[in-house]
Amino acid sequence: MRTNSAEETRALGERLAEELRAGDVILLEGPLGAGKSEMARGIARGLGVKETVTSPSFTILNVYTSGRLPLYHFDWYRLESPEELYELGMEEYLGGDGVALVEWPGRCAEALPEDFAMIEITPEGPEERGFRLQRHGAFRKLAWEGKNE
Repeated sequence: MRTNSAEETRALGERLAEELRAGDVILLEGPLGAGKSEMARGIARGLGVKETVTSPSFTILNVYTSGRLPLYHFDWYRLESPEELYELGMEEYLGGDGVALVEWPGRCAEALPEDFAMIEITPEGPEERGFRLQRHGAFRKLAWEGKNE
């Protein structure tokens, strides 16, 4: 899948959100500036989140409850240790009553659940982005996987 602008990336995230349900964990992987936060904004918009979605770089977790499901938006970039996640009560958010989005999941891979979907985002130009979805464990197949190809 490919997008040619930040708005197209948000629209792609919005379409993905239509299929998400409570307990889903979505990992967003890519270099700095790849579009992880734009994808997160689109997913939030698709879930009906009313608040402004910002990157949780300094707080590790932002919680949004105004949509059809709670959205737990993690950014693990600045984690010093996995203990920081457990102090936040991470286990109630990953696989809980809402959708968990995790940016920079490799920073604490041992904290990931067995079942998740990973979206790899690859910059292919100033505005162009490539997307690849991989399902892990028992994460279900999504119709989103066949869109925008």
